[in-house]
Amino acid sequence: MKYILTTLLGISLFAKLPAQRVATIEQAKWLIGTWENNMGKSTLYETWTALSGTELVGKSYMLKNKDTMVFEHIRVLQEGGKLFYIPTVKNQNKGLPVRFVLTKNNGKELVFENTEHDFPQVIKYKRLSADSLLATVSGKKGGKERVDSFPMRRQQLD
Repeated sequence: MKYILTTLLGISLFAKLPAQRVATIEQAKWLIGTWENNMGKSTLYETWTALSGTELVGKSYMLKNKDTMVFEHIRVLQEGGKLFYIPTVKNQNKGLPVRFVLTKNNGKELVFENTEHDFPQVIKYKRLSADSLLATVSGKKGGKERVDSFPMRRQQLD
């Protein structure tokens, strides 16, 4: 009898534990497309495409007059039940990719973090509507909190 009560108590406690969520690339597919932020004299773009069933690829670039400046190449990768945001920036981190792990996803917001990175430590995409988002990079830089926000609209392609 004591064994049965202990087993039932264990089962009921286990049943109350939160289920381990598996992150999939499907949760990030709303990023696919070209997004723009018109900054007056220049326009910032971010373009995303699906490379496979487990990976999105993107690039961030700016058009100023007729010049194109590529800032970074980005991957969002599903690996081992987690999602990783992996930017590669030419003149940063010796040109090597840096991994940020998905820490929050509520269907409208993707939050990736890497507390060991110099700046940013947090990269966030918040879907405001089907055609607008707010991209934010934040963290500490030089001992001070810093937040850079980029409101973007989906570019309608013909």
